Amino acid sequence: MRKEILIGGMWVEKDKKMQVFYPYTGEKVAEVSVAEEEDVYRAVEMAKEGLKDMSSLTPYERYAILTKAAHILTERSEEFARTLVLEVGKTIREARVEVQRAIQTLLFSAEEAKRIGGEFIPIDAHPNGKGKVGFYIREPAGIVSAITPFNFPLNLSMHKVAPALACGNAVILKPSERTPLTPLMLGEVFLQAGLPPKALSILPGYGDVGKAMTAHPDVRVVSFTGSRKVGEIITKQAGIKKVVLELGSNSAIVLHKDGDLKKAVQKTVLGGYAIAGQVCISVQRVFVHEELFEEFLKTLKETVGGLKVGDPMDENTDVGPMIASSEVQRVQEWIGEALQEGGTLVAGGSAYGQSLLAPTVVSLVRSHVKLFKEEAFAPVVVVNPYRQVEEAIDMVNSSEYGLQVGVFTKDIKVAWEFIKGVRAGGVLINEGPNFRADHMPYGGVKFSGVGREGPKFAVEDYTEIKMVIFDLS
Repeated sequence: MRKEILIGGMWVEKDKKMQVFYPYTGEKVAEVSVAEEEDVYRAVEMAKEGLKDMSSLTPYERYAILTKAAHILTERSEEFARTLVLEVGKTIREARVEVQRAIQTLLFSAEEAKRIGGEFIPIDAHPNGKGKVGFYIREPAGIVSAITPFNFPLNLSMHKVAPALACGNAVILKPSERTPLTPLMLGEVFLQAGLPPKALSILPGYGDVGKAMTAHPDVRVVSFTGSRKVGEIITKQAGIKKVVLELGSNSAIVLHKDGDLKKAVQKTVLGGYAIAGQVCISVQRVFVHEELFEEFLKTLKETVGGLKVGDPMDENTDVGPMIASSEVQRVQEWIGEALQEGGTLVAGGSAYGQSLLAPTVVSLVRSHVKLFKEEAFAPVVVVNPYRQVEEAIDMVNSSEYGLQVGVFTKDIKVAWEFIKGVRAGGVLINEGPNFRADHMPYGGVKFSGVGREGPKFAVEDYTEIKMVIFDLS
């Protein structure tokens, strides 16, 4: 595994190192160089040259590089998957899915490289525009600083790096200090695919690196995925530049009285406990119509009880460890608060091993406790009853977040009430909120963030519009 950081296409080993630990056992699996503030300044200077190199490439040439990178990643897919297990702790099955999604993100980005165009503007539609014609073109925004979290270190890095490169930008990537391995491997892939070397830097590091990347005056775009707290800090640091934020949620499922209970349970389990609940669109809150509430709880409890928790390298494991034992302790404290305030423990709650938390269900949770109103990022699901559609919409909207929500109903009018009434970036009917196709517009409202990911939609953030007018009078 790589120990060096990547600065403008050059692998550089530093004296200071960070340790990468396997969440399942706590053992050290790698040691990686730590970037510092001075490395950011060096990377930016290299990126200025890389930007010129990228801008000189034709759309087809950028397409060809990204397509080749997808082929290389496909050939190394199992190596990437096993590395994801070691640094994240997700199950091997989940890791393989992430690699395949990253390949798709690359391919969608490659295709967008050939579609970045402009539009004719009828200037003479204005009284002062007679004799003039105009159009706009899109150009690379410049240097992009990308900061990504630990839970999907490969695909979430890809969602920033690949569209930015497709647009002709230079990119500086800071992965989570907990999961730097697959992002560094990704650097190998892009360089092997023929990317202009100075166009990419990968700098594993800590807060000083992130601050330098976001505040640097020569950076034009900052794209961050992570916590609301850090997102607010970045917004204040960035200054006048484009800022894209994906800040998570405490996503909800609503099961109406005519909805498919079996499917809602299935999607709750899939959405609540995948990656040990450490997904920004994890199912955290479930609102069930009172007529189905008891049956839903009973079925959910039985299903959750059948999940296999343990070794993430085991092909049969359903739920692996959380990223650290400190996170397990935090969530158990949240569960304790919910129970003290009148909640009922339906399933799970116990911790064992290095960082394992049993898949947990808590019902009748009051809206003021952390487990309801904040982002748990853990294998915990809250289930509460409701009576009227308006009540369920209010419950969903009571959150300060608004990423995605899933609604189960057979009534198109009820579905439309939720579509119109819920304040979220996505409303999924008869599907869980954790569903994401990597080419769709993805992002949230309120404290879930600003902007949209998905290669086609990311193009808007990674390009600038240049207006062109000819006076033909």
